[in-house]
Amino acid sequence: MGIRIALAGNPNCGKTTMFNDLTGANQYVGNWPGVTVEKKEGKYTRDKDVIITDLPGVYSLSPYSPEEIVTRDYLLEGGPDVVINLVDATNLERNLYLTTQVLDLGLPVVVALNMMDLVRKNGDKIDVAKLSKRLGCPVVETSALKGQGMDELIKTAVDAAKKKAAPTPDLRFVAEVEGPIKQISDLLGSRVPASTARWYAIKLLEGEQRTIDSLKLPAADLKTIDAAREAMENALDDDAESAITVARYDAIGDVVAETVKKSAKGLSLTQKIDRVVTNRVLGLPIFIVVMAFVYWLAISVGTGVVTDWANDGISGDGFLYTGGGAYEEAVGAWEEEVAAAEEAGASEDELAALAEEEPDPAEFGLWIPGLGAIIGDALESAQVADWMQSLVMDGIVAGVGAVIGFIPQMIILFLLLAFLEGCGYLARVAFIMDRIFRRFGLSGKSFIPMLVASGCGVPAVMATKTIENERDRRMTIMTTTMIPCGAKMPIIALVFGAIAGGNTEETWWIAPMFYFLGVIAIIISGIMLKKTKMFAGEASPFVMELPSYHLPTVKSILLSTWERIKSYVVKAGTIIFLSTIVIWLLMNFGDAGEGFGLLDQETELQYSLMAGLGNAIGWIFAPLGFGDWQATVTSITGLVAKENVVATVGILTSVGELGETDPDMWMAFATMFGGSAAAIMAFCAFNLLCAPCFAAIGTIRRQMESAKWTWFAIGYMTVFGWAVGLMFYQLGGLALGEVSFNVWTVVALAVLAGMLFQLFRPMPAVKKAGASEELEAGAGAAA
Repeated sequence: MGIRIALAGNPNCGKTTMFNDLTGANQYVGNWPGVTVEKKEGKYTRDKDVIITDLPGVYSLSPYSPEEIVTRDYLLEGGPDVVINLVDATNLERNLYLTTQVLDLGLPVVVALNMMDLVRKNGDKIDVAKLSKRLGCPVVETSALKGQGMDELIKTAVDAAKKKAAPTPDLRFVAEVEGPIKQISDLLGSRVPASTARWYAIKLLEGEQRTIDSLKLPAADLKTIDAAREAMENALDDDAESAITVARYDAIGDVVAETVKKSAKGLSLTQKIDRVVTNRVLGLPIFIVVMAFVYWLAISVGTGVVTDWANDGISGDGFLYTGGGAYEEAVGAWEEEVAAAEEAGASEDELAALAEEEPDPAEFGLWIPGLGAIIGDALESAQVADWMQSLVMDGIVAGVGAVIGFIPQMIILFLLLAFLEGCGYLARVAFIMDRIFRRFGLSGKSFIPMLVASGCGVPAVMATKTIENERDRRMTIMTTTMIPCGAKMPIIALVFGAIAGGNTEETWWIAPMFYFLGVIAIIISGIMLKKTKMFAGEASPFVMELPSYHLPTVKSILLSTWERIKSYVVKAGTIIFLSTIVIWLLMNFGDAGEGFGLLDQETELQYSLMAGLGNAIGWIFAPLGFGDWQATVTSITGLVAKENVVATVGILTSVGELGETDPDMWMAFATMFGGSAAAIMAFCAFNLLCAPCFAAIGTIRRQMESAKWTWFAIGYMTVFGWAVGLMFYQLGGLALGEVSFNVWTVVALAVLAGMLFQLFRPMPAVKKAGASEELEAGAGAAA
């Protein structure tokens, strides 16, 4: 049997970073609580007999949250040989609260004094030897981010595990608390191991029901414990749990006073920055500006050379590596010649001859053929059947290529988000949004999954496990996927191009607008749902430690970006691949009056199975401005995976190889809506806010643990998306002069009035849940 090491510590203390460094794993690292909800295991890279378990970040071992339950159960019952307790050395007093609880468990403990590089940078000093003596266990200086002290830490932990020596801390509480603890320890006797007697005595003194139930003590003993608790509460004039918390912090304060020497510097850089970015007035506007810049950079700037290169190289004809300037001049001269011939009324034969004279890029430099061209030539050379060539080129290459071509923009987006997350700014956003969300009955914990959702809706839904209140958790699940994820970015880019056309400078605001549409939709949904009886109630408490600002490592940024991009590529290679085949089959087969069979795409597309499906349900979307079958089926295929929206447009328009950032693709997409900007924006709003992809729906089903709630969530998101799309088209179209006043305009006004009524009506009175109900909700979330 190998040595099992448990990593325990507060959120943001560097556990997952250390776990990745020690095991070579690529776990996701986030600057907010609840990123690691389940424990994760890996083998030490230098000794495969050493197994390391990364436990969720917690502030204490009280069983009030899913993370605390997972961590506590593993330490008490999982049998680790030693615990490495990571402590943020820059905030020693707060972090040692958990340490004092871990020391009571009787397990061998090694304290990793992490972020010591920042302590030295701040000019502070920590007497490590004296700290080790007071805690009664080894203390090792580390920097998980820079990989410093890792070898010494593991060596110390392995030695401690082999010695099996329990800590001997020099930490004692005031006499009014120590007396009852000793009395209960003596009462327990041999019923609990001697090494954990203090732990159980403290929990019984606090009156923790989970411990009382697990020990099954006789009634006489419980009365003795109750009497000891009552005597302590009378002596200290405080409830038991608060009294022990105060006593624990008093003991920690003595240790910190002895071992830590703070520098005489003024405000730290982090404190100076936070005075601005977390300011009550400036915090939200700064967040809006930052996210608008991120999306503008990813969509507007990312649409340039890099994306064009990817589209040409992946699914297009190819790209010219050298001699591009000469080739562009030749193409310009040729286009002028063709335009002049057309103005002069040249015949079709003359125009055809001119078309054959189009400059060949291979004659101007190093020409690298695109993947689409290579596949097409290979199929022709192999004399593959026409229908198979159409399936591969018009279906798979056009569909998947339209999605893959978006990768450069996603890389820009995820690099920027990874930097903001790594430096500590996104943690501040959760803090800022807590102020806003709490006004609407939600807490900052509900915003954390929404931040995760900017990458993918699946981990975002899973992140709702950290919300103890069952009502808030379900409401967050129902709304969190409204934030545009990576898969929805191609839709935004396509809509941006279709509306902007070539004038991207004046319409830069379109892409950021749809990101904030998701944020606004969540806030509005939160208010409306919270004012129903099924969701009414107090918001969950939100406790979060803000990490110090620091420059993230290049490795961490690239790792975070790679994990998100890899998920996108895998989906494109599996779900999107299969979806494009199904879409092609539905589009190419049908009955044109001569029996069911393969159709002519130029003249018989309207008889396809896909057209039949679109026509059958098109009436649902007609009030939103896109009731024709092409736009309708585009939305339907998006339920499988949101990337399918662009893939379907690529197949329908037969220009998928161009990618969603090509002007021809924009024009083809705009043509599907008759050039109506209101209809295009309604289409985008519906597809961003309606039910998410199948993968996210499956995750919602697992987290809801109820088919009824799952269908309710899907139904709410879809109806809400439809209602927003209706208002975009009917009211926006009316303002733009694209829509005349009609019955559906009245319905849109009624929907708007209904939403405003629900937003501003008083909060319903509800019975306040007791402590036992909240604990039960927390346990349910952990399950």
